[in-house]
Amino acid sequence: MRRDCAASQNASVRSPTRALASGRNAGDRRPDSVHLRAQVAALTSECLSAALLSSAPTSTAPAVSTANMPSLSDTLLGRAVEHEPTYSPDLLMPIARAGARAALGLTTALPFVGSDRWTGFELSWLQPGGKPQVAVLRASVPADSPNLIESKSFKLYLNSYARERLAGAADVAQRIGADLAAAARAPVAVELWLPDDWHQLAPRSLPGVCIDELAIDIDHDGGLRCDALTANASDPVAETLVSHLLKSNCPVTGQPDWASVIIDYRGPAIDHAGLLRYLVSFRDLREFHEQCVERIFLDITRRCAPQRLAVEARYTRRGGLDINPYRASAGAPVIDDRRTWRQ
Repeated sequence: MRRDCAASQNASVRSPTRALASGRNAGDRRPDSVHLRAQVAALTSECLSAALLSSAPTSTAPAVSTANMPSLSDTLLGRAVEHEPTYSPDLLMPIARAGARAALGLTTALPFVGSDRWTGFELSWLQPGGKPQVAVLRASVPADSPNLIESKSFKLYLNSYARERLAGAADVAQRIGADLAAAARAPVAVELWLPDDWHQLAPRSLPGVCIDELAIDIDHDGGLRCDALTANASDPVAETLVSHLLKSNCPVTGQPDWASVIIDYRGPAIDHAGLLRYLVSFRDLREFHEQCVERIFLDITRRCAPQRLAVEARYTRRGGLDINPYRASAGAPVIDDRRTWRQ
């Protein structure tokens, strides 16, 4: 396994309502949801594939036998998950960034700015008279916050609004902003998009040159190919490169995470084939989305020495949420926050 990366892979909206918050409101209700958090932790630690068939019938089999199939009631598919009936901010599970960053060699000032851009499609609450209201949530957690927000806990937290009666979208945005800020320990920007604004969330193509059609062979040995990152110092360029082939894996569940990555830089020309080999080598890596983007930023910075660099990965939706971590050197143009067709 190659070890010359940032660190070993095993060290491991338009009339939206906007709220900036730095902590929870003193009057918010805090029901005890420890029981649900324990249940969620137990469920996420199990592998769904182990509960299903260990092998599938071959295409030449005359019939599918169900003799060895478990009953659905004995698998996670048939297991009841308790629904949280009340608003529960304690469902949010923050994860400290410091450990993963130390493994990447980041122990002092961060060499980047940026944010974790979230989009939530499954948010609903009750109006005072009991009529449901729905909205799409956009939240931006700053990259310099001490904590990131674990995605499954974020989903469960948003679900806890389903029976909550609130005066309007502004109250919902303010409360969510305050709760996320308390978990991240930094101000979090929140926007709610009501149905009349949803057309503005239409997907668009990503800007830049896609490198996915390069005619190259790629070895899959399980190691990160940081050695494939090279740049020609005698050929300075300014370009935006795109790949839709980024795949990593959740460190909690092992489930695959799929993303399109945008790399905008100025400096020595990065070898496109080597960059593609490097991005594809993430396929066996188990890291959170945010950590993958920071690793990409650091590896390119250290091996290709760009004058400026911005990296964003736009991950596909899971559980009604997508996350789009963005990291950039100071002064780099901000990559436009646009949704892709896979999102």
